[in-house]
Amino acid sequence: MGRNIFEKIIFNNLLDGVMMPGKEVSVKVNQTLIQDALGPMIYLQFEALGIDKVKTELSVSYVDHLMGQFGPVNADVHKYLSTLAAKYGVVYSRPGNGICHQVHLERFSKPGKLLIGGDSHTVTSGAVGMVAMGVGGLDVAVAMGGYPFFFKYPKVIRINLVGKLNKWVSAKDVALEVLRLLTTKGNVGIVIEYGGPALQYLTVPERATIANMGAETGVTTSIFPSDGVTRKFFVQQERLDDWVEIDADKNAKYEKEIIIDLSELEPLVALPHSPDNVKKVNEVKDLKVSQVLIGSCTNSSYSDLTLVAKVLKGKKVNPNVSLGVAPGSKQVLKMLAESNALEDIIASGARIFEAGCGFCIGQGQSPQNNGVSVRTNNRNYKGRSGTLNGQVYLVSPEVAAVTAITGVLTDPRMAD
Repeated sequence: MGRNIFEKIIFNNLLDGVMMPGKEVSVKVNQTLIQDALGPMIYLQFEALGIDKVKTELSVSYVDHLMGQFGPVNADVHKYLSTLAAKYGVVYSRPGNGICHQVHLERFSKPGKLLIGGDSHTVTSGAVGMVAMGVGGLDVAVAMGGYPFFFKYPKVIRINLVGKLNKWVSAKDVALEVLRLLTTKGNVGIVIEYGGPALQYLTVPERATIANMGAETGVTTSIFPSDGVTRKFFVQQERLDDWVEIDADKNAKYEKEIIIDLSELEPLVALPHSPDNVKKVNEVKDLKVSQVLIGSCTNSSYSDLTLVAKVLKGKKVNPNVSLGVAPGSKQVLKMLAESNALEDIIASGARIFEAGCGFCIGQGQSPQNNGVSVRTNNRNYKGRSGTLNGQVYLVSPEVAAVTAITGVLTDPRMAD
């Protein structure tokens, strides 16, 4: 019997157990990542193992959450993380390098490898054909020490993407459609594998958006094949040596299969207070907006933000709207500056934030009382924005940029 992509990678890393849904397996971990909010606890657990150096192929420690330095606490955390990284052979990504998931995708992701991380959106690297899972901190610490990772083997479903996205419809709308179909509940112990003829039209950053928001469904991970599109991404990142092709066998088996026709999708929005509370943008009429925020590990790539720049070019942000834009990495920010896209964003009246998690995790940019905030991030749970009665709507960069100009939630097709 043929194997799907998830099975192939797990089989290559399998140490013990039977690859059957619900059965416990142990696997060798190739890569780990931690971020600064949870990283100190993981390091403390790792130190308790009494091991001189990390035993993985690669372990990375990112600073992207605790960016504000009001008093010494966060700076002390950064110093602790950097010194331990040097001591134990961990790659340290300093403040300003960017969001861990964006930077890992750019610099360290490898098709066919197994990555676990102390952050739920570690699944983003599934965009390039990795098994990438967000896990508990102790699991990461133990894996850094060279010990196996234990988990219950999941069921694998396949989502076949057909058709082609229409103008003003994006990968974020695909992610929201998956959430509309699967919801945020009942998907534990499931892996989503993407396939179908439409993959040829989806870039790695677009695949990353879709894989990223799989976390909101509660699945173990999402995974795409590593194909010619993936190869192009690795060429652009000057990492072709890290690329390998990986795809499911033609006779691979799945728990079930779902078809999504991209040509039938419209701009979508997740209403408060859940990512699966999804409607069409044009169904939400006359919603006045006080804040628009573009960025997060879901939609902060160069392609996302150059599109935003094109929408904003020569226009001004609505006087009743506060627009903020946060690039996902230093690389993205540098490319925006070199292409003059950054100039167009700034000229519109937008504020530029540091490359980090920021507003997505409630670290700044909390909306006003009862304020309506339209955002490109992945979660809109009550109070997460830092304002308990804030109303957060999740949309694509296209919708966000047009809305910032009009001052009301706007279907960009109507403004074209």
